[in-house]
Amino acid sequence: MATTIRAATAADVPQILAFVRALAVYERAPAGAVTATEEGLLRDGFGAQPFYECLLAEHDGAAAGFALFFFNYSTWRGQPGVYLEDLFVLPALRGQGIGKALLQRVAALAVARGCRRLQWEVLDWNTPAIDFYRAMGAEFLDEWRNVRVQGEALLRLADGAVSEVHVENRKAQ
Repeated sequence: MATTIRAATAADVPQILAFVRALAVYERAPAGAVTATEEGLLRDGFGAQPFYECLLAEHDGAAAGFALFFFNYSTWRGQPGVYLEDLFVLPALRGQGIGKALLQRVAALAVARGCRRLQWEVLDWNTPAIDFYRAMGAEFLDEWRNVRVQGEALLRLADGAVSEVHVENRKAQ
């Protein structure tokens, strides 16, 4: 049984979306939580300015899992890093080293590109993943809280900045 890890191509977008949906089910997301589309994934990962990269794992020639990641930057360290958005292996294929191979490849890409940090999130109830990450040497940052602004709240926040810019511009005149 052979496992290969390769960079995803534009032709893999339907499989990437299928993995995203399967991950949402595994993570107990409410129905309809995944609003990503093939068109969006194609544009954002394989367009002129890609926002993410993706690796696919294949086991015996069939899609087995994926890792989707993008770059970030640590101002304190003055160094680039990688944020792993998703790591997923089909349930029937877990325990065969596929997740480890994906994580190792992302780490190798990060190091090769001069990044000194790889980070991601895990749900607090996902003990199999937590145990797996601990075994890989991951450090858990329990004192940090994840923060997100999205949807209408993001639009309101952005609108406030636009209003302030207009006020600043009027004062400067």
